[in-house]
Amino acid sequence: MGTVMSVLNKVAGAPVVERLKLKKSVDRALYQATKTGFQAAGAATRTFSAARKLGSAKRLPPVPDTGVFDLAPSEDQRMIVETVREFAAERLRPAASVADEKCAAPPELVSTATELGITLLGVPEELGGVATERSTVTNVLVAEALATGDMGLALACLAPAAVSNALVLWGNEEQQATYLPSFTGDDVPAAALAIQEPRPLFDPFSLQTKAYRTSGGFRLTGVKSLVPRASAAELFIVAADLEGRGPALFIVESSSVTIESEPAMGLRAAGTGRVLLDQVSVPAVALLAADYADCVRLARLGWCALAVGTGRAVLDYVIPYVNDRVAFGEPVSHRQGVAFRVADIGTELDGMRLLTYRAAARAAAGLSFAREVALARKLCTDKGMMIGSDGVQLLGGHGFVKEHPVERWYRDLRAVGVMEGAVLV
Repeated sequence: MGTVMSVLNKVAGAPVVERLKLKKSVDRALYQATKTGFQAAGAATRTFSAARKLGSAKRLPPVPDTGVFDLAPSEDQRMIVETVREFAAERLRPAASVADEKCAAPPELVSTATELGITLLGVPEELGGVATERSTVTNVLVAEALATGDMGLALACLAPAAVSNALVLWGNEEQQATYLPSFTGDDVPAAALAIQEPRPLFDPFSLQTKAYRTSGGFRLTGVKSLVPRASAAELFIVAADLEGRGPALFIVESSSVTIESEPAMGLRAAGTGRVLLDQVSVPAVALLAADYADCVRLARLGWCALAVGTGRAVLDYVIPYVNDRVAFGEPVSHRQGVAFRVADIGTELDGMRLLTYRAAARAAAGLSFAREVALARKLCTDKGMMIGSDGVQLLGGHGFVKEHPVERWYRDLRAVGVMEGAVLV
């Protein structure tokens, strides 16, 4: 119970709980244990420096492998997910339409998400977090729960955790001491993992963003696209092709980059933008000792979780709609064509969830999960788009208008197969 108690004790004491009307839920848990065309310099509102020295980098041990694949979340996970799901329903869902129109996530809403401890879940206790073992499964459950409110806003809320998770997984003692304290304090910085590039058929293992060695470190040149909350971000982890080595990850502070707005078809609430790197110099310590392939896999796993959460939102919305909508004197759900399509959504959604959880469980246990992630991504890409399309179709003309959220979910679900990076579980 250590992890969940740490999170919930932090949450219970926060003023946001009252504003969210989550006090009852938290007390119970404790008791039970638009394109604007701007181009601007990156945000530069703080200086990152090490407050203390670490003897060595802190890593989380893998979850013990019991040899049994069990989909049931632990009591800790259930309580955390319950709180996050209430936040998604009470705050993300009502704010999603306006955020989609404005192509920006409300800062106070993202701040509320960080107060709930989302960035703490993957950080070891020794570094100010709450984790005692790898939190891949918990992170997947949280991403899924957030996406039931809105995928774009969920992405904005999860982006800082992608950076803190990367620092825990691959940062050395100096990198962790310099940057991680900001993610465990009261003022969590906007941050993002930037892998995507603006070109067709993008391959994350064939990067056009280049890194060259210099006498003092490295020089980066290239463009990263669809980066969540790019204009507000203070810190990026950027993927670049390092001369003589291949794809690598670099810590880049936002004061050295230029930001362009880049609203897309979907995920508009995430406030996506381009990060322009023009001969950006970073010190030698900026290079993460990362397993780049695992970074890509964990990011894809995060997108699978977002697809599962959004797919659940579609299913939960269309069932009461088809039961209440009357045509020719009876609910349209009495028509076999409608009933079968709803059943298909439920069937495919369970398959998506099963593969996603299995990949997450293997990653948390320190086992090979490349095959499982590949299968999950393939299913979540294909069936996620199908669920979005069927959701629109089941509402008929109503599915095509913004009065109902299914058209937004359809647009967001199409991102699952093309996005790389941005989230990291």
